[in-house]
Amino acid sequence: MQTQNVARLLDNAVEDAGSLAMAVPDGWLQGRTAYGGLSTAAAYWAARSAAPDLPPLRSAQIAFAGPISESLRAKATMLRRGRSSAFVTADLHSGDKAAWHGTFLFTATRDSSVSLKAASAPTVLPCEEAPEMKRRHAPAFTQHFDYAYSSPDRDRTEPMLRRWVRLRDRDGLDPFAELLLVGDALPPAAVTLMTKPGPVSSALWTIDLLVAEPRTRDGWWLLETRAQQAHGGISAQSMAIWNADGEAIALGSQTVSIFA
Repeated sequence: MQTQNVARLLDNAVEDAGSLAMAVPDGWLQGRTAYGGLSTAAAYWAARSAAPDLPPLRSAQIAFAGPISESLRAKATMLRRGRSSAFVTADLHSGDKAAWHGTFLFTATRDSSVSLKAASAPTVLPCEEAPEMKRRHAPAFTQHFDYAYSSPDRDRTEPMLRRWVRLRDRDGLDPFAELLLVGDALPPAAVTLMTKPGPVSSALWTIDLLVAEPRTRDGWWLLETRAQQAHGGISAQSMAIWNADGEAIALGSQTVSIFA
């Protein structure tokens, strides 16, 4: 299946420093809104153009405030820049309505006496051996990704999803934008608890990048979402991303709205 190059899509959308505007292709929709990974990558693209020579992205805090349909406009502003760190805020509007708000932290590595590694990936099938996951009745944006099972045992014994995911057309794409695009590609883990179909929607997302240069093999990332609590139409979930060699690349959390 032919897919649209995301780097070219984002590059063509940049209007000025910290400013971006683009139409949302139908193939990047998730229900009635743009896929959250795409809107976040667009905001990041605007944020990284807000100032020259920014250090690596290390964290993002995101609010999905409303639907983004047909088009989006992003505006990023330097909140504060220090000797090694920069905080950049970004806002996305769809039409005349606010739809997305976030803060990006860019920071350089520095010497420290504190060192603690995040846990390596759990034992799973290597990405080269993982069976392809067929997508049925899936949102439009999933056509841009390859999915594979991480375990031959697909029984749902806990509220957790763990899959290999790869962005198909990633040529020329900033590796941090790639992670933001991939990072929201799984459904919330709370769907494993649902007794009837119904919409779910990410409301808040925090993602912390654990390395200054995210790398993997052949584009494959191991994603995990785990529901920690679900009640009253809201679920809190933890998230993790490892590369193909099992190295921890990102940790995160989401607040998810459930309409079923």
